[in-house]
Amino acid sequence: MSPTAVIPQPLDFSNPTKMDLRVPKSTFDTSKTSPGTKRKIICFSGTNHDNREKREEIVLVSADIQNPIDFDGTIFMQDTGHVLFDSHGCGAERREVLDQQIKSGERSFKAVSEEMWGSLNVPFEDGFEVMKTALEIDPAFATFHKFCIANSIPFNVISAGLKPILRRVLDQFLGTEESAHIDIVANDAVINTPGTEWKPVWLHDCDLGHDKARSITEARTTASMECEDGTIPLIVFIGDGVSDLPAARQADVLFARRGLRLEEYCVENKIAYIPFDTFADIQKEVEAIMAEDEQKTGGLGMPARSNPRANMWRRISSRAAIPLYLAATPAREEKMFLWPEAFSELQPKSAGVPVTA
Repeated sequence: MSPTAVIPQPLDFSNPTKMDLRVPKSTFDTSKTSPGTKRKIICFSGTNHDNREKREEIVLVSADIQNPIDFDGTIFMQDTGHVLFDSHGCGAERREVLDQQIKSGERSFKAVSEEMWGSLNVPFEDGFEVMKTALEIDPAFATFHKFCIANSIPFNVISAGLKPILRRVLDQFLGTEESAHIDIVANDAVINTPGTEWKPVWLHDCDLGHDKARSITEARTTASMECEDGTIPLIVFIGDGVSDLPAARQADVLFARRGLRLEEYCVENKIAYIPFDTFADIQKEVEAIMAEDEQKTGGLGMPARSNPRANMWRRISSRAAIPLYLAATPAREEKMFLWPEAFSELQPKSAGVPVTA
């Protein structure tokens, strides 16, 4: 749940000048093999605020698969924040102006989000009544969630929105018992009783307010530590919008809602992904991925599908893993990001400008 950063145009994959990075559908016949795998699967689904009607993101954890999932535009067709802003806040016209400020780089996602949330003047319960009638859940999500529960796949929502709203909406549309199976990684909020003050409590100190890439990395590290036999978890990310972009590079398997900003970003940056229209598409592919992993690896060691960049994070999960020779890592910028304590600011005697050693 967050403001719209980009208004994406439909992608034309028939254009031969564009590289088609969509991952081919799996050829594994899940009707002849068990869809289960010993590997932990982590699914993440994200949530954003984009100027459009559809969007989302996911993370799963199944014996060894993890999925992060987006919320607005992914699980739900509409954006929860937009419903509130248009009805009880700055209004659709001002929201579109603010969205454009993010797109142009004039203001950060976080700064614009604070203005949008701060414009609300409605008690939480009254705002929720509006969302109950305006929101539409992905028609296949409930079935997909039951699939995750049946296969012991922990399901997490990773969002740029506000946790109190996300939890209440999930409780309403899934029921409190089903909703309790879903963990939410999102920003918190302070909302006074009259509803005149809505203040986000940001999860991270960054321009997005919530660094989803960082959350996925932390989930990967935690899951790896829980695997006593050294099995590597598989990270599956489901998203659609702007706040999902940093997380996209950290997933082993990436699902991007067809025709939206995340898919556009994947094409622009040559990131392999699987397009989807509903969670029925995702469930079918996850079942195939599980069967493929079991057949190729027996659920042990490195996943059959893995992200080389993510593998680097797997190897560098603690200070004890810092190598003696930083030259072995991909690039200087990446070294500085991964091991900042290994770099220092050198003050040359002949100049007053700091030089990175």
